[in-house]
Amino acid sequence: MSAPLQHAFSLDVEEWFQVANLAHEFPRETWDAAPSRLGPSMDRVLDLLDRRGVKATMFFLGWIAERHPELVQRCVAAGHEIASHGYEHKFLWDLDPESLHQDLERTEQALQAAGAPRPIGFRASTFTLTRRTWWAFDVLAERGYAYDSSVHPVRHPTYGVPGFEPGISDVAADNGAGHVLEFPVATYPLFGRNWPVGGGGYFRLLPGWVHRRFYAGLQKRGRATATYLHPWEFDPEQPRIDAPAFAKFRHYLNLDKTLGRLDQLLGRFRFGTLRAVLEDAGHADRLHAADAANPAMRSSASDA
Repeated sequence: MSAPLQHAFSLDVEEWFQVANLAHEFPRETWDAAPSRLGPSMDRVLDLLDRRGVKATMFFLGWIAERHPELVQRCVAAGHEIASHGYEHKFLWDLDPESLHQDLERTEQALQAAGAPRPIGFRASTFTLTRRTWWAFDVLAERGYAYDSSVHPVRHPTYGVPGFEPGISDVAADNGAGHVLEFPVATYPLFGRNWPVGGGGYFRLLPGWVHRRFYAGLQKRGRATATYLHPWEFDPEQPRIDAPAFAKFRHYLNLDKTLGRLDQLLGRFRFGTLRAVLEDAGHADRLHAADAANPAMRSSASDA
């Protein structure tokens, strides 16, 4: 009897003050003075994952890896996959190919200095890999990344690529540098469009039973899903910052329910890393080839 379909769980490891909704209150130059709340939040998530026997993909900011190498080491020791979330949470449209190379290299160095393997997966800040920033696939391919999880196949005022394949797909770099596997976070097809159900604010907005029903429907279709959350979503005691009403609603909604809902989801379905799900989908050779790639070759791309 075959094992049930495996889904992917991931965490975008960033501080509570680094989110886009609060950027007006916490510009980049204030980050080092802001109080960290990452440790207790990570404790809650890592303890739950350990109790449920789930390995996850941790998309670390390089900024976090430099200041909290012990968290990277703890995740590595627990068997979680370490991937890149960029260095300091910049939107891709605030970068260009050269500065993205530099951002990725700085993050790679921070993660390796903290004790992690060189990452082969990437997720952009706020899913800002859109048709406007499609050139990012060129950079990822040049640097030897095997997979990305930055394209959100939904309609959204800030991000999204409506009509993009909602499952795992293969994207060819326009510059001929190679191919990158794209693994979007989960969406559910309804009324002729894809609706976001893969985590973040949607995970806290939807009742837990609704979310689990969507995942059951996707599992019946044979589609492996990808879920993402952030450590700050497990921190209901975090400071309340003045912000526009809708931004506050999205950021603070149901923070006290996140841990319980995730516990129920992990208990209902089989979860692992993005890498494990990609291997299940037949892409193990691609992932192993990325592991074996010469780091010096990847670093040289930013010098070209």
